[in-house]
Amino acid sequence: MAPVTQYVFAEMLGISEYFTAGSHEWLPYSVIPTLLKTDLQTPIYRFVVFLFWRRILLEPQYVQSFLVDDMAVDRFGYLKPSAILYYAQEVAGEHCKALALDYDTLARRRMFWAVIRHRVQITRLPVRGETIRVETWPMPTTRAAYPRSVVAYDAQGSECFRSISLWVLMDLDTRNMILPGKSGIVVSGALRGTELAVPQSLAPGQLRNRRQRTVCYTDLDRNGHMNNTRCLDWVDDLLPSEFHGLHRVREFTVCYYSEGREGQELELRWDFPQSGMLQADSYRREGSTENRVFALRITYDDRVL
Repeated sequence: MAPVTQYVFAEMLGISEYFTAGSHEWLPYSVIPTLLKTDLQTPIYRFVVFLFWRRILLEPQYVQSFLVDDMAVDRFGYLKPSAILYYAQEVAGEHCKALALDYDTLARRRMFWAVIRHRVQITRLPVRGETIRVETWPMPTTRAAYPRSVVAYDAQGSECFRSISLWVLMDLDTRNMILPGKSGIVVSGALRGTELAVPQSLAPGQLRNRRQRTVCYTDLDRNGHMNNTRCLDWVDDLLPSEFHGLHRVREFTVCYYSEGREGQELELRWDFPQSGMLQADSYRREGSTENRVFALRITYDDRVL
């Protein structure tokens, strides 16, 4: 049976005056008989019940499936860390399209989305040929950012990985951040109680190893800067196949501090501050000053082959 909008359901409860007929949120018919068995004698009680069910059943969630193909895996057939960020970025983008907050819509208002932090916890890395189901939902907006949660499941319904990311709005012309309160962009958020903690900034480390790398054409995205997924590939390239064959990523945090633009030379500094943990910082030199571009912290476990 077809679903009904929240307005129709509110009308059934006698409180439709609080809502607009154009509401786009949906409620399955299957929950209505159960709810209507409840004693709904007073308008205030009906209103509270409505808000409760709206919170639980109408949370802004989006689901998309992905086939883990050859482009998404490493030489050992395991999903690459950068592919996790790609899937998170894609499902968030599709959700934004459904909410009329996609790239093209925002570009007409001279804005774009940019991610400033990612935190990912991995239960099991999917392998080539698997299909995974990725769920995403926005969390309540903060003063400065739009947090978003992601969880991925395999065909058996077991969790593969989960993440939390902080998204901000940027001015397309000035490249300055726009606070949510001044942007005019409202995203309805929800909390399930299972979200990861918001990642904190990573303090610069005393890192012994150095490598230079230039931002190239294939590192760029539509915003004209280095795509966030490429940072993971750059750091993966710091370690040889022998290391990756014996270890797998368990958790990682990425912080983005400034844009990497085409032709810029970045210095990667990296080390293992403790066993099984890699930290990497990247810097761009401008005259006598250094600007931090991105930083990562990755925790590895011994790979079970």
